[in-house]
Amino acid sequence: MRVLAKDILEGKVTGEAEVSGWVHRIRDMGGITFVILRDRSGILQLVFEKKPDLTLESVISVKGTPAANEKAPGGTELRVSGLEVLSKAAPELPFQVNGDVSKTGLESILDNRLLSLRNPKIRSIFNIQATIVEAFAGFLRNQDFTEIKTSKLVSTGTEGGTNLFQVEYFDDKICLAQSPQFYKETLVAAGMERVFEIGQVYRAEKHDTPRHLNEYVSLDVEVGFIESEKDLIELEKGVLAHIFAELERKNKKDLDAWNATVPSADAVAKAPTVPYDECLSIVNAEAAKGKNPGGRIFDINPEAERIICEWSLKENGVDLVFVNQFPRRHRPFYTYPLDLGDGKASSTMSFDAIFRGLEITSGSRRHHDYQAFLEALPRFGLKTEDMGGYLELLKYGCPPHGGFAIGCERLTQKVLGLTSVKEASLFPRDRKRVAP
Repeated sequence: MRVLAKDILEGKVTGEAEVSGWVHRIRDMGGITFVILRDRSGILQLVFEKKPDLTLESVISVKGTPAANEKAPGGTELRVSGLEVLSKAAPELPFQVNGDVSKTGLESILDNRLLSLRNPKIRSIFNIQATIVEAFAGFLRNQDFTEIKTSKLVSTGTEGGTNLFQVEYFDDKICLAQSPQFYKETLVAAGMERVFEIGQVYRAEKHDTPRHLNEYVSLDVEVGFIESEKDLIELEKGVLAHIFAELERKNKKDLDAWNATVPSADAVAKAPTVPYDECLSIVNAEAAKGKNPGGRIFDINPEAERIICEWSLKENGVDLVFVNQFPRRHRPFYTYPLDLGDGKASSTMSFDAIFRGLEITSGSRRHHDYQAFLEALPRFGLKTEDMGGYLELLKYGCPPHGGFAIGCERLTQKVLGLTSVKEASLFPRDRKRVAP
């Protein structure tokens, strides 16, 4: 009966055992050959009395007896009595699976994705990501949310604009969904009240930066009967605190592989909520202390995101900040307005979550009043005929509601300190990469 490498290393197997996996490393010591076997649970040293005819990455099954050896990885090895080669790998590998990925360029890693995913450190990224997804869903289910799955083929863009991928649909042209926004709101209005979705979204943005993907996994939430975006911020704090706690509990080895840590629940609770204008004031005051004291920052750009997180880490002990009350010009047409006392309602009940210098979340309370929404459309250069089913959603009764979306790859990137969000995608899609 097959056992895992970790079963032997943890002393759960004392008699003869059968282990299967990949040949990770071979060391020929003359009379004895050491082979490091890799399976999903870890690595195990095999000892052969005679040199086996093996190549790196071949898939093998071995039988043998566990024995203590303080020099072996994990302090235990398997002395092999039988070997079966299940699949022999070609001798020349285009990617060094057992190499140090910190010394390997990103393009090489992605160009050889079918092999680079075998590297334990790279694979640990997706152990982390699996826990993020599981914890996100688990927390919301415990808060009485319903998981939904919505179509990624849509007739028009959810958020307006031109950043849409068109696809042929029989005799018509349709788009890949930018967001499940409309469907989330529809289901809240239908009486589900609390919904979430984990799914791909698509943005036809011509970026080629360490923070952008054209296809990514969005962790979406929508909830009814809220008063403002502050209700959503508190909900997201709970989500993030639970995710980080689960990562500490389940993925300590994966975090250690990247020398990564995550904030505690207490630290997340201390994350400040900073209005947009105040955020710019803080950012410019902090920037004035730096190398370019005469420069001005006029928007929450990547430099501002980095500075505000550094400020929060210094002031609050956590590099997580929620920036709210964005101006209307910076937010989509469906965002609920906020009157800050000037009678112009030039601000909005919206927010971004910025973690370790990168925006990972955007969210807001949405319009729910049909008449108020009609009056707001001209501000955005929109007409009722542009709205399609969105007006129908509001016309027949819709509760005050709002939601947010967390970029799964961006959150993974910042948890582990990866240099590019592309490292946090199994098969990244950008302007030049559509394979494998």
